Amino acid sequence: MTASNKPAFNKADFQKAAEELCRYGRILYGNNWSPATSSNYSVRLNDDVCALTSSGKHKGELTPEDILAVNMQGEPLSEGRPSAETGLHTQLYRRDHHIGAVLHTHSPTVVLLSQIWKDDALSMTGWELQKAFAGETTHEGTVTFPIFPNDQDIDRLAGQVEQHMQQHGQGHAYLIRGHGVYTWGKDLAECYRHLEAIEHLLGYQLELLKIRQP
Repeated sequence: MTASNKPAFNKADFQKAAEELCRYGRILYGNNWSPATSSNYSVRLNDDVCALTSSGKHKGELTPEDILAVNMQGEPLSEGRPSAETGLHTQLYRRDHHIGAVLHTHSPTVVLLSQIWKDDALSMTGWELQKAFAGETTHEGTVTFPIFPNDQDIDRLAGQVEQHMQQHGQGHAYLIRGHGVYTWGKDLAECYRHLEAIEHLLGYQLELLKIRQP
């Protein structure tokens, strides 16, 4: 990609996004949802560019220099090395222009439950906290989180996610077995609200499994 055809982005918007990603990184690390250098976070800057955490950075110690800009094909537009999982972020941004932020975390609850849950999806009904998700207005509805096998081939995994969303709808989040969760929202605040709801809802499910175990 030459300099002449690189997509442009506003430097002030990038700096603001970088600072916010660092702030949420500290929060998520403090919650024990992003241990060590795991996880990755991003914010849409425009239709062609997003700000993304660089690969291999400790999420509790992020600085703005640890954030880079990438295009929607995952190619870097600023200094830094994109996460290996960049394609899972850009797949979401490409399919829905309303998505403004994506958070991927590795909390103990999500990693454990995704590993032991036998079905390819986890559906929940009857929990008041379901209303934390954008567009959900009642506990009587059902929220479903697909579960995909872990895969080091990110392009292949992103293709599976896209195919599932085309067939079953976009939903609010998905899990990767033994790995973590991806969720999204119109901005970081909404995205974090979704993530917090997921943590509690899956925590409820994990406790139910313990209670019901013979």
